[in-house]
Amino acid sequence: MNSRRAALPEALRQSLAERFGPRFSCGESTRLQHGRDESVHEPLLPDGVVMAENTDEVAFVVRLCAEHDVPIIPYGVGSSVEGHVLAPSGGISIDLSGMNRIVAIHAEDGDAVVEAGVTRKQLNDALKGSGLFFPIDPGADATLGGMAATRASGTNAVRYGTMRDNVLATTTVLADGRVMKTGGRARKSSAGYDLTRLLVGSEGTLGIMTELTVKLYPIPEAISAAVCTFPDIDSAVQTVIQTIQLGVPVARIELLDALSLKAINLFSKTTLAEAPTLFFEFHGSSASVEEQAQTVQAIADDLGGTHFEWAARPEDRSRLWQARHDAYFACLQLKPGCRCFPTDVCVPISRLAECIAATNDDIAQVHIPIALFGHVGDGNFHLVVLVDRDNPQDMAEAAWISERVVERAIAMEGTCTGEHGIGLGKRKYLVLEHGAVAVDAMRMLKTALDPHNLLNPGKILP
Repeated sequence: MNSRRAALPEALRQSLAERFGPRFSCGESTRLQHGRDESVHEPLLPDGVVMAENTDEVAFVVRLCAEHDVPIIPYGVGSSVEGHVLAPSGGISIDLSGMNRIVAIHAEDGDAVVEAGVTRKQLNDALKGSGLFFPIDPGADATLGGMAATRASGTNAVRYGTMRDNVLATTTVLADGRVMKTGGRARKSSAGYDLTRLLVGSEGTLGIMTELTVKLYPIPEAISAAVCTFPDIDSAVQTVIQTIQLGVPVARIELLDALSLKAINLFSKTTLAEAPTLFFEFHGSSASVEEQAQTVQAIADDLGGTHFEWAARPEDRSRLWQARHDAYFACLQLKPGCRCFPTDVCVPISRLAECIAATNDDIAQVHIPIALFGHVGDGNFHLVVLVDRDNPQDMAEAAWISERVVERAIAMEGTCTGEHGIGLGKRKYLVLEHGAVAVDAMRMLKTALDPHNLLNPGKILP
């Protein structure tokens, strides 16, 4: 663990202490909290932490750090899995979780303006009674700023898209402390470069988003969920492929393998069949939901799907999807004391069955437990690779399986990460996926916006 106390310039330390008082800390426990995430990476601690409460405070910290050539790392709730919030060069971590005000809800236009520390559950709680909801659901109750920074998506992406599709505008602090507005509340624009989408997915390396305008959607008239088991993974994946190719507008299709279901049953006290399983959710009018469900059930029946069970009541749906969201933490309990070496890839839907079958062949060659689940409706799946970080064989096998699945996905014209992001963990694959010319262009953008490499240094670019 990097627990060093780099010598922050005394003038910087004094200025931060005077401005923020107890909201500035160099204490070991606070630094440790902000120097680790859910990844397998060893903690890398910042030299100090500022708890910011508004855009002006973030800009003040950034200007001060720029004057003293000190790195800055934005922090939400630390739920990332690729080392995004770690501080390999030390510096100041700016905790945005206190910036949790919902600035405005424009129900008639279907958008909301929120500070970066607002979480997705907080926003949806505030929307109760409005007939609207925010659909992006990565599982963790992450901050919307963090979700935008990593271009998160989750279970609803097959119907509602990712954060890339749902952020209309930002307020962003640049590397020199200037505050920039990008985008607007209009649903389309041809005015200049699309800086909003440049920032979404930039992982805090180009600017610190402090305020977002996000799209909202009408709550569907009818929602129904279902679960169906299959004799093997291939049958389940073929069901997904045929459903998407037929144009059935499902809201969610989630795949879990037998090991994932075993873990969920142990963790959530459920009694789901421990076999390859698809979770579905259908949104729309009562008639359209029924039609979607009948179509999907017919496809599943033809491919050997059984035990097609419905959950129409809200409490039953919530219980079903909570079990799905518990999958990550449930899998951790399969090997007590372990860490997760996670990886996610995304491929064109027509290559999904082939990619998963070859990945399962690789899984059979290692001794460590590996669960497979994912948002297969858009070709995205995850491996939860359980390792003892102190066991060299575990770590070597985890690195091998991760490299195999990533290189296979890229060879299939897919991506090394569908939603986790690059962070520290997947930098080496960027050139393989995009090519040297594209990565050079990314470096030029980074240099133009952050010439001294102070914003979340070490992330994304190899």
